[in-house]
Amino acid sequence: MADKIFTVDGMTCGHCATSITEEVVRVPGVTAVDVDVRSGLVIVSGDPVEDAAVRAAIVEAGYEVAEIVRRTAA
Repeated sequence: MADKIFTVDGMTCGHCATSITEEVVRVPGVTAVDVDVRSGLVIVSGDPVEDAAVRAAIVEAGYEVAEIVRRTAA
């Protein structure tokens, strides 16, 4: 299973995290979403997960993706 890390602009509170989580968890293939408001990171677990679909879900929640960093979970 692969984790994808998205840097997201504009998150400031727990409501932001909840909004993003609710949208991203609906993306096919996503099994978990972890949002860290302080660092501006959204970590998405699942396989396969399309970057474009996650980006669209984050935009739908009202935020912008600044960068996508990939890594493989151990």
